[in-house]
Amino acid sequence: MSVRILVLGSGGREHALTWRLAQSPLVDHIYVCPGNPGTSQEPKTTNVSNISSNDFPALVKFAIEQQVNLVVPGPEQPLVDGVEGFFRKVGIPVFGPSALAARMEGSKAFSKDFMARHNIPTAKYKTFKASEFDAAVDYIKSCGHDVVLKASGLAAGKGVLIPQSLEEAISGLKEIMVDNVFGDAGSEVVVEELLTGPEISVLAMSDGYSIVALPAAQDHKRIGEGDTGSNTGGMGAYAPAPVATPAILDRILKESLRPTIDGMRKEGFMLTPDGPKVLEYNVRFGDPETEALMLLLDKDVDLAALLLACVEHRLDSVPVKFRDGVAVTVVLASKGYPGSYEKGKVISFGDIPSDVVVFQAGTKQSGKDVVTAGGRVLAVTSFAPTLESALKLAYAGVDQVSFEGKTYRRDIAYRALKDVTKKNGGLTYAEAGVSVDAGNALVEAIKPFVRATSRPGADAEIGGFGGVFDLKACGFQDAVLVSGTDGVGTKLRVAVDAAIHSFVGIDLVAMSVNDLLVQGAEPLYFLDYYGCSRLDVSIAAEVVKSIAEGCKQAGCALIGGETAEMPGMYMEGTLCSTHMKCMHAERFLGDYDLAGFAVGAVERNLILPRNNIAAGDVLLGVASSGLHSNGFSLVRKILATTGLSYTSPCPWKPDTELGRALLEPTQIYISQILPVARRGLIKGMSHITGGGFVENIPRVLPKHLGCYVDASTWELPPVFRFLLKTGNVDPLEMARTFNNGIGMVLIVDPAHVDEVVQALSTGPKAVYRIGEVTDRPGVEMRNVMRWAA
Repeated sequence: MSVRILVLGSGGREHALTWRLAQSPLVDHIYVCPGNPGTSQEPKTTNVSNISSNDFPALVKFAIEQQVNLVVPGPEQPLVDGVEGFFRKVGIPVFGPSALAARMEGSKAFSKDFMARHNIPTAKYKTFKASEFDAAVDYIKSCGHDVVLKASGLAAGKGVLIPQSLEEAISGLKEIMVDNVFGDAGSEVVVEELLTGPEISVLAMSDGYSIVALPAAQDHKRIGEGDTGSNTGGMGAYAPAPVATPAILDRILKESLRPTIDGMRKEGFMLTPDGPKVLEYNVRFGDPETEALMLLLDKDVDLAALLLACVEHRLDSVPVKFRDGVAVTVVLASKGYPGSYEKGKVISFGDIPSDVVVFQAGTKQSGKDVVTAGGRVLAVTSFAPTLESALKLAYAGVDQVSFEGKTYRRDIAYRALKDVTKKNGGLTYAEAGVSVDAGNALVEAIKPFVRATSRPGADAEIGGFGGVFDLKACGFQDAVLVSGTDGVGTKLRVAVDAAIHSFVGIDLVAMSVNDLLVQGAEPLYFLDYYGCSRLDVSIAAEVVKSIAEGCKQAGCALIGGETAEMPGMYMEGTLCSTHMKCMHAERFLGDYDLAGFAVGAVERNLILPRNNIAAGDVLLGVASSGLHSNGFSLVRKILATTGLSYTSPCPWKPDTELGRALLEPTQIYISQILPVARRGLIKGMSHITGGGFVENIPRVLPKHLGCYVDASTWELPPVFRFLLKTGNVDPLEMARTFNNGIGMVLIVDPAHVDEVVQALSTGPKAVYRIGEVTDRPGVEMRNVMRWAA
């Protein structure tokens, strides 16, 4: 068979494809429209510069005249504009998707909705039209996680903003939605959860059924070294990326690639070359990944035969192999890119090393000279047996190319360099299911959150073997240390199943520091434990961020912690359809567990409870923020009878999802109550956790004393009314299970009640006079049946 190919595009990607296709014995001739000086130098290749690459009817006419039997679009724009349909009508196959399928890249909103429909793992998101600026601002203020802002349409790889603060996020929304910095691409914006951890590009070929994944590559989008500065179309790439282990690639195939192809077939459109990532889709070869991947293809692989097998739906009949080694691409850009830059700078090529290919991108012919004509000018690409040697070769090639203003990154593959080890055939920790890289990524991700908890006595830096606290710096005279440890209980099950991880860390801190407070102690520092089967850096970072927020509210320093990745100890991630406990249809990312340890200090003469508690002392109740962290086993049992999911509107707060309402974090009472305790005005405190009033208040009373609690002195909050009514729970059972709206009970001398109430009234939570200490042991619940009225 004699193959005549039309390649559309003029960049480094198109030069790399042409270079490889020209090596095929099947290929008779290649036309590149418009091409560049590099493509014109390849064997069997002619540039077509007298037809616009956007003039599809003219291209079809040309293809018919030249007996072209395969079209290969390089950039995404022709695919989004429907070039495939023009050639399909005349029977010429296109290696690329239909216009409908190309929406997977042309509209990030469309692709996110597609992923949601087919349970393909992706970040949480919400889309907004340009006219919905105020709604978008409200969302980023209330979503509970850091965000990424993405112009939904095509923006040449630059339509993504990663704000570092709420103010930057609002400003970024204004740039996209109001100022139109990305033009029509910003007519719709996707506000997406910020994911942390390494990013990889996995390009794959498909014929609609079979899938062949190419080696995973890592692109370098930022202009500056260390991934700093503005986003670009890509400043370099390398493949294969060491972080993409066989286990990870297998998950990508099963959880992303296979559901994508199957979903597209079911919905009536087909995608041929497909580059799915957790972040977004490409529907064509990526640039500069393609340059590296073309060098990785085994020399026996015929690229033309491979592309034909895709369009003829027989991909499984063509063997695909890759060379053992590493390919690296270093992009040479014009000075000023990705902003404004000058063109027309003469390029000189020296003695290019063997195993290095210089692919031309933003260039043009000017007389006898090749000159710069774009932002990304050249892609210097090498192949070698190891990453270090491939990098050395690539930069040797860079040194042999010169033009005025040559700009490039000197740190391509810097992430992988520290992880490169000699292959000795032995098993590794990663192959056992434990990722040291993920652990290191988590430490880097959480350092800013931890640092924000710094206070006198601790600098709140992590990464060592232990935390240090200087007690002398706190000004105590005769201090007694108080410690407490706790977890979140089965509330954590709700957080995992609802996929809301932004609040349980506050609960973890609250449960420990509130226990310190009942002894009159000021929380000084906190340590956490996070255990999981497989470390998901984004989830773990979200949890630790909320732990840090809890520490800030409590005024204590987060000085250390332990992250334990233990394959087989916890339930692995699955799709929720196979997870029987799950109450929603989203993806289940796997179990994790939390524990916390807090240390505080109190002057010896202020330790609580005091030994002078007496009958007649008054009980003051400080309001809770919700369920806090107790009783969730009963909560989940009640919800199981309702048919509600965690994404259902909350019955007592319809503008909020049920899962979010249930996860309202435990109130931290330090700032409101500790100053009053230090004045010696409180005799004792009881933290109302598991066991409710009946079990907790007696823990701080002398054995010969008891109390009564008058349930009519405060209003039972709606969440507890819902549980009581829906679960038909006896009011007395409510009183021994939940806090019922009172999170902390204070025991106060009658003479000091007014003073204490006045002092507490400046705090965030309401205070009620709810009962008294009596001379009868136990807790008498009065008027509790009114809850059921």
